[in-house]
Amino acid sequence: MNELILTTFDWVPDMPRGYVRDLRVRWALEEAGLPYQVKSVPFRERSTKHFKSQPFGQVPWLTDGNLSIFESGAILLHLAELSEKLMPTDPHGRNEVIQWLFAALNSVEMASLPWSLYIFTDDTEQTPGRKSIDQFLENRLKHMELILSEGEWLAGDFSVADIAMVDVLRLVDRFEGLKEYPACKAYVEKATARPAFKKAHADQIAHFAAAD
Repeated sequence: MNELILTTFDWVPDMPRGYVRDLRVRWALEEAGLPYQVKSVPFRERSTKHFKSQPFGQVPWLTDGNLSIFESGAILLHLAELSEKLMPTDPHGRNEVIQWLFAALNSVEMASLPWSLYIFTDDTEQTPGRKSIDQFLENRLKHMELILSEGEWLAGDFSVADIAMVDVLRLVDRFEGLKEYPACKAYVEKATARPAFKKAHADQIAHFAAAD
């Protein structure tokens, strides 16, 4: 197996710590027990080389031999194909995981991210746009509440689909957006109690704190 290298920022401000998306990759690597290294790029000055690896100047990206993969969802799918702990190999099971992985990033995060940006900026004015975003997230959470009331994980056993969905919902929960959705909240709490998440989270916090 090639050496896996996860690249993230060398430092970020306090607010996003614990929520930078390299956490998703760290978590998957820890769940699978895949050895990896972590490398850093500057947060404040993003080089041409950085933009070649991540076209939007973001993080993370993963290097696997001569492959360089950006976007957390693409990285999660790549890692899932390396370990049955992250995704089953049978066609039905694989399909279930992949569709829920995409649902987390396209259907749920599409609603949660703009909502969280309003919270981050402390914008409480109830404009038509804000009301629309609130309603959009509420509709998504109502659907997820029904789904998560029916089973322990999204696609049978725990998988990369759960890593993505939990990380999306975790940001909502940070701002108490899951108070009226007990199944969603219990799902997040159950997943983030896993040892692999705890290690990934602690490692990310320590990584950024080391540069303070």
